[in-house]
Amino acid sequence: MRPVSVWQWSPWGLLLCLLCSSCLGSPSPSTDPEKRVGSQGLRFRLAGFPRKPYEGRVEIQRAGEWGTICDDDFTLQAAHVLCRELGFTEATGWTHSAKYGPGTGRIWLDNLSCSGTEQSVTECASRGWGNSDCTHDEDAGVICKDQRLPGFSDSNVIEARVRLKGGAHPGEGRVEVLKASTWGTVCDRKWDLHAASVVCRELGFGSAREALSGARMGQGMGAIHLSEVRCSGQELSLWKCPHKNITAEDCSHSQDAGVRCNLPYTGAETRIRLSGGRSQHEGRVEVQIGGPGTLRWGLICGDDWGTLEAMVACRQLGLGYANHGLQETWYWDSGNITEVVMSGVRCTGTELTLDQCAHHGTHITCKRTGTRFTAGVICSETASDLLLHSALVQETAYIEDRPLHMLYCAAEENCLASSARSANWPYGHRRLLRFSSQIHNLGRADFRPKAGRHSWVWHECHGHYHSMDIFTHYDILTPNGTKVAEGHKASFCLEDTECQEDVSKRYECANFGEQGITVGCWDLYRHDIDCQWIDITDVKPGNYILQIVINPNFEVAESDFTNNAMKCNCKYDGHRIWVHNCHIGDAFSEEANRRFERYPGQTSNQII
Repeated sequence: MRPVSVWQWSPWGLLLCLLCSSCLGSPSPSTDPEKRVGSQGLRFRLAGFPRKPYEGRVEIQRAGEWGTICDDDFTLQAAHVLCRELGFTEATGWTHSAKYGPGTGRIWLDNLSCSGTEQSVTECASRGWGNSDCTHDEDAGVICKDQRLPGFSDSNVIEARVRLKGGAHPGEGRVEVLKASTWGTVCDRKWDLHAASVVCRELGFGSAREALSGARMGQGMGAIHLSEVRCSGQELSLWKCPHKNITAEDCSHSQDAGVRCNLPYTGAETRIRLSGGRSQHEGRVEVQIGGPGTLRWGLICGDDWGTLEAMVACRQLGLGYANHGLQETWYWDSGNITEVVMSGVRCTGTELTLDQCAHHGTHITCKRTGTRFTAGVICSETASDLLLHSALVQETAYIEDRPLHMLYCAAEENCLASSARSANWPYGHRRLLRFSSQIHNLGRADFRPKAGRHSWVWHECHGHYHSMDIFTHYDILTPNGTKVAEGHKASFCLEDTECQEDVSKRYECANFGEQGITVGCWDLYRHDIDCQWIDITDVKPGNYILQIVINPNFEVAESDFTNNAMKCNCKYDGHRIWVHNCHIGDAFSEEANRRFERYPGQTSNQII
């Protein structure tokens, strides 16, 4: 997400080997799926964690039994062949030493040797099927180019796209399954350990440790795809288990099912610790570096340390989520560790350990020296989770030409495009795309502003306090992602507008009250209030993407940041605007998202 000079990855023995296909050359065999007869009788899939849809541990099903490939003699050429078997155009890299976790069952292939031009892995040389002297700690993985073969039939691939959301620890969360390219939850009726184990194995973990009911991992939003799932425990996919198709009156999200999976022990938590805090959940972060005989503990430079980095630290510690990532820790200065051994840490927030984040390596660079400017965290087992009601945006969007003499306060709060500064005030108008925002908290902790009331900023013009300077970003994007118009909303009033039936309101802005959004409640910003818009005065007619991002700077910790963005297709003809296909950023499958961004007319940006 953020540029740094040196990248380093986890030293667990799960080493990532990325080889440049442009340097080594990418073979170009026939890609016609009908010609790949050598693969008949075999099925392929990607598994493991953490991973993206186009990478993972390679698993092959032969004679009805799934197995892995040993990394001995594995090369990029073999990865090319396997990526094509999986329906991708080529490989961009490969991994060894069980980078995506160890598999189970047979190790089907060892000493695999391919030229890269083979149409099937069966044409490559090896020790023979099932003949191996490896363990699953040597399982090979591939990183494929995120581009599908033309005309490829998915009948030869077992796709997971099941996923876990809202869990505080790896291998746990709310179960979501993919149906008709849309993610949805599973009702907890008849949910048991057998069904949970199928989910865990499908994700590349071991068996299930616990089957969770009653939305213990937070409530989902949108469709509920399955109910009364009955598995024997041996199925390859949750969809293979007998189940009931859901109807609207059958189940609610308060009954969303979840799992806790058994994970292999890695010892990652032994290489990180907290010191000086008031409890085991807070303190200055200390990490262990060096090899046998040279191990030592050290501190992390606090420069640019934030919520995402703190989330990874708390995850590695086994303490759940991060409430705060702190750049100054002078008030926890109680230990004898003074050496800074890590700097420039940049995390996406999904890593399992800090070593997997980008950082400066052995070249330590810290703008502010001294132990008081080292990184700290406050961890929590629960966190909020904000989602935007996408359908309401679509229903309420409209254009208003608003006179400039009514926009002085909005201009003071930077809610207009930069060209408004040179307008002939108070004459003329600005063209505004207005819409309502209804923001739900579906997590397991209240959403509270990072700053306390004592530091809120008073805005005289509108007569209110801002508890967060930027709570949401509003953008109009071209098909290639170029921003042509933008807006933002400060959280001048975070409160419980409405709540679910069994939830009471806790936050109200009146009389300088406490601000926040309670679990099970939502905050509504109506389309007719100031700054609830995007200034599109300078936007030319065409097809665009409307994007709204909540908590864009990660100021407040959440259990899941991937669902903070919402996108819509919009068509503007210079007079009217049509907004459609609004959805949360992670609500669709990868393929559906690609289709969304290629809808007719976007390539040439012409009105269709």
